[in-house]
This record gives sequence, structure tokens and C-alpha cells, in this order.
Amino acid sequence: MNDETSGKASLRREVLTARALLTSQNIEEAGALLASAALDLPELAGARTVAAYVSVGREPGTRALLDTLRSRGVRVLLPVLLPDNDLDWAAYEGPEHLVPAGRGLREPDGVRLGPAAVLAADAVLLPGLAVDGRGMRLGRGGGSYDRVLARLAAAGARPALVVLLYANEVVARVPEEPHDHPVDAVVTPAGARRLTGNP
Repeated sequence: MNDETSGKASLRREVLTARALLTSQNIEEAGALLASAALDLPELAGARTVAAYVSVGREPGTRALLDTLRSRGVRVLLPVLLPDNDLDWAAYEGPEHLVPAGRGLREPDGVRLGPAAVLAADAVLLPGLAVDGRGMRLGRGGGSYDRVLARLAAAGARPALVVLLYANEVVARVPEEPHDHPVDAVVTPAGARRLTGNP
């Protein structure tokens, strides 16, 4: 294990330990604030298609944001985890169309659109555990979103890349590896901001 990989593992433990202290009320309140803050980003406010995700566990809540986007006529794509950890996509048709899936996830029950469907997104909302001012994002380590970001880069697609976090998860430095792609902005319950060096 190299220093960057070890540093990522340490930061993951630190963030997950802090998240474990959050109550259901903390998470619900944060989700409402996050939805409002996210729509302050012009890239989201003007998006026609947004690739998002359904939060699970103690992740910052995305349900309010998903419903707000959908109510505004935005086409929201949600991931469907494939056996190889890559992501397929399906349209979000409301909470009643989310079904339990593996690893505690909830996925849309509609037509699968294929892994390349993300290329149509004007903005991609990414889960994460931390981000730094350079836009380097720390994920959970499964690699699913690394594949999405690589697919976007290979196709020359440039949607706004936005990570959703709690305010304390914007850190001084996230260890980076060669395959890591920077994101453009971070949204926390405290507000939205663009990250250095990104449009």
C-alpha cells in the first residue's frame, strides 16, 4: 500500500467515524439545506439532465434534492449498480419507484438506459467522503464513480461535476492517485462553492 492509498484509508476512517455520530434528525435537516444550497449553483439551476444518486445510511440526504429537481422538469438519472461495480442508469420517476438493491442501495425500477446514458447529463452529482480546494474527491473506494468519470473523460463530455458532503468534509488535502479526476464544485448544507482550478 503506497502513501496515497494509506492516506485515503485513514481519511475514510476519520470521516466515517464522524458520520457515525450523526442522528437521523441531523441527516434529515442537512438534506433539506443541501437541496436548497445545490440549486444556488447555476450549473444545477439550468440543467436539463442531472445524473444523481439516492443517499443511503449517513450520507448527506439527497431525497429532497431529487424531488425538487424532478418537480422543476429536470430529467434525473439514478445509478443501478452492475455486478462488476460499473453503473447503469435509469430515470427517477419518484420515491415510489425506488426499490431495494444490494449493499443497502435503493435503485429506480424503470428501464435501464446503459452505462453511456450518463454522457447526456449536464451535471453529475457524486457521493463522496471528502474534497479539497483543488477538487480532489475521496470516494468510498469501490471504483464505480472512477469508471463514470473515466467514461465522461474518454467521450470528451464535460458536465459539471459536483460532490455532496457535510461542511466538515471539505478538507485541506485529499490524497490523490493517477486515476483520480477533480470535481468542479462542492455542495454542503452550508452552501455551494466552486473549487480552485475548475470552471
